[in-house]
Amino acid sequence: MSQPRRSYEGREPAPGPGVPPYIPSPELVEAVRVARLLERPLLLKGEPGCGKTRLAGAVAAELGLPYFEWHVKSTSRARDGLYTYDAVGRLRDAQLIAARLAEPRDDRSYVRLGPLGQAFVAEQPAVVLIDEIDKADIDFPNDLLVELDERRFRIDESDETKVAQHAPLVVITSNDERDLPDAFLRRCVFHYLEFPGEQQLLAIVRAHHPTLKQDLLDAAIRRFRELRAWMAAEKGEGGKRVGTSELLDWVRVLADRPEDEALRLLAGQLPFPGVLLKSWEDYARFAKRAAGEDAR
Repeated sequence: MSQPRRSYEGREPAPGPGVPPYIPSPELVEAVRVARLLERPLLLKGEPGCGKTRLAGAVAAELGLPYFEWHVKSTSRARDGLYTYDAVGRLRDAQLIAARLAEPRDDRSYVRLGPLGQAFVAEQPAVVLIDEIDKADIDFPNDLLVELDERRFRIDESDETKVAQHAPLVVITSNDERDLPDAFLRRCVFHYLEFPGEQQLLAIVRAHHPTLKQDLLDAAIRRFRELRAWMAAEKGEGGKRVGTSELLDWVRVLADRPEDEALRLLAGQLPFPGVLLKSWEDYARFAKRAAGEDAR
């Protein structure tokens, strides 16, 4: 099945409700293009807060494509993303029909398509996010192999098969909470999102806060990067560190203050640490460090 000619460029879409700015790296833009060309799922890994979840929506917004989200939970089943069947409603109606209190309904009326199912039947190529697939049972990825490979699925209850007319772009994210099966990995295009460097962070914050003064932006990014470096030294490179989501919230708080006050705060102890540090362990470590600096 052919993909539309228009390719993803990673351009910021026109401002609008539900379309926040997203600044991808050139390598990530290329990974999206390759996944669309090969009509393979794009599997994204990277530390929490590096922007994995936001990519799919950004691609859909730029290309004007339908967008569907499937946020996986520990109780999720593979079939849930394709469809659910209202068996309770079917039983209730059967009882009403037997009592001649209702008319029979087509079995298809009890079927509700899930995010992946809706993407398959969309009238144009769609983008679907399968978020945090590693939260589910270990068999979950393998249960989607045929559907992702052949882009079709069967609904036994209504005796019908849904076949995709257009190959959707399926973006799958993982935080590496568990290993994914080799058979599943072979069917994906893989990309690891490196945490944004200084220039990309500046561009990300600028896109969200276009009126922020440059001095304040530079000072905020400098303190943020110092905090990440300290957390890496304390917890090791594999430890969870503060991410871009916390950075954007923190800058929003700083921008709410007069510029001279915000700059003064940034020159002292880290302001508003509760916006950045989200665990008691991190908060206690930082408080101990700050107390040590004050004592010197």
